Amino acid sequence: MANFLVWVVWLGAAFACLVSALAVVSFRNPFYSALALIGNLASLAVLFLLLSGEFVAAGQVLVYGGAVMVMFLFVIAYLGDKSEESPWSGGPSWQIVGAVLAGGAILAEVIVVVGLKAGDFLSSPKPVTRDFGSPAALGRLFLTDHLLAFEVTSIVLLVAAVGGVVLGAHARQGEDPTEVHART
Repeated sequence: MANFLVWVVWLGAAFACLVSALAVVSFRNPFYSALALIGNLASLAVLFLLLSGEFVAAGQVLVYGGAVMVMFLFVIAYLGDKSEESPWSGGPSWQIVGAVLAGGAILAEVIVVVGLKAGDFLSSPKPVTRDFGSPAALGRLFLTDHLLAFEVTSIVLLVAAVGGVVLGAHARQGEDPTEVHART
């Protein structure tokens, strides 16, 4: 019975993950896309919990679902609703076709790489040790095997924050000063 419940929770979280990911890229309003991304991050945290990665799940919710999404929502609110001015809203169908083809190509690449790298690893289950998902094991991985990816991620987040401020400054330059003063 417990195994059945795990499968039900896994299927529910996987379905929620896929639906919310599709909602992120299909909503025209950026605020709704950001809210759908929060749902996606929460469903990923449930999948991490099913893999006995409690620390990773908590980090997923606190760091990405909390701090990073607050930053995204702040930038969206700061820039305002520019969905009418967006080049992608109501754009030509070739953009949609190109995006679907690019997404399919990336998915095919991921499947091929995982299949080639995994080899026979997927045919036999590996034992899960007690320190799997612990802060010590994650710190050891982040600061040894995956140090470059860890640092590149922090730089990308910094560039995104600076880019949001720069875009917001450019968006505000075209406004009437009396309108900005009346809003504050």
